[in-house]
Amino acid sequence: MSLLSTRDLSKNFGGLQATRDVCIEVPRGQVRALIGPNGAGKTTLVGMISGRIPPSSGQVHFDGADVTALPAHKRILRGIAYTFQITSVFERLPAGENVALAARRRLTGAEVAEATAQALDRVGLLALKDHEAGDLSYGHQRLLEIAMGLVQRPRLLILDEPTQGLTDSEIGNFKQLVRELAGDTTILLIEHNMSVVMETADRVTVLNFGEVLAEGTPDEIRADRGVQAAYLGTG
Repeated sequence: MSLLSTRDLSKNFGGLQATRDVCIEVPRGQVRALIGPNGAGKTTLVGMISGRIPPSSGQVHFDGADVTALPAHKRILRGIAYTFQITSVFERLPAGENVALAARRRLTGAEVAEATAQALDRVGLLALKDHEAGDLSYGHQRLLEIAMGLVQRPRLLILDEPTQGLTDSEIGNFKQLVRELAGDTTILLIEHNMSVVMETADRVTVLNFGEVLAEGTPDEIRADRGVQAAYLGTG
């Protein structure tokens, strides 16, 4: 059984059709990349999956249950964590407290401090735990947000453009982090960096004009002529 599935998921914003009849199935433990041109509907789709955007039609199922009507905070309690394309940290709070606040959504007492330290360590920010989040570089803020997702011990971790603003070495560390998480945590990854997609994803779903254009392994997507023409700039 898939951990996550969407059935004919569509969203209209006024006269704009952002997504149309999107159906995806993501098994437990899989790293699924979601790619496509700007405006393809990727962020709208994950907004509906996370509960932050209500669909116009269709359904979202998580772990066999229909969660379409559940708000975002209840989906978090079920094990869905979503990091944003634009950083959403509390700039005046220390990095460690940002992560601790996220941890308290699911943990209590001494568990919070332990989980916070582990999450910061996994993304390489433990030494910066006492620094105000607003003083961190943009790349470090992105990593902090990933730590805020990880500390919730999600069953599904949605990462929206996580490597945007990261240095080459930080991107390398991120790839390694995804490899370590794969199998234990199901990951839905929106990413424009194709080396990250090709090196970390088990399967890739391509959106174009709000619809699924193709789906397959990284090698299959790389060789797909339709994808080449629509997104990869070749063909």
